[in-house]
Amino acid sequence: MGKPDFQVKWGNTMKSASVGAAALAVDMTADALPAMSMAGSGEAANPVLRRPVDLVHLARYTLGNRALEREVLELFRTQSEIYLARLKEAGTEKAWAEAAHTIKGSARGIGAWRVASTAESAEGLKGKSFKSSRQGIVRALEAAIGETNAFIEALLIDA
Repeated sequence: MGKPDFQVKWGNTMKSASVGAAALAVDMTADALPAMSMAGSGEAANPVLRRPVDLVHLARYTLGNRALEREVLELFRTQSEIYLARLKEAGTEKAWAEAAHTIKGSARGIGAWRVASTAESAEGLKGKSFKSSRQGIVRALEAAIGETNAFIEALLIDA
């Protein structure tokens, strides 16, 4: 067995696996992913945005590779909890922003738009708003990540 066919990067963690003849690298950092705006009046009417994970986006992002989709979803489930804990423990605005940025990027990678939007709000907290809004954002992010991870778990059981 040679080099892995794909690598998934989440923050400072790189995961590799073999999936077949083609090689694929997936960068799960926010800088590598396009932003998706959650604003707008059409959000409630769009069923894709109501679902915790945009499966069409995920399929496009993984080039339709089901094994890769599963791997990326499992990685999100594990790492989202780790980075949520880092966010909660963050003692500085910089540590907070880095944890929120990582969550935002990984959520965008799988199409978890609510998690990404909430993490983006967390990432932007500074000064007084950092101190006053921190707990509310953590609760909102916990809820969004919990809902997304439950959805992922159900998908993986059915897969």
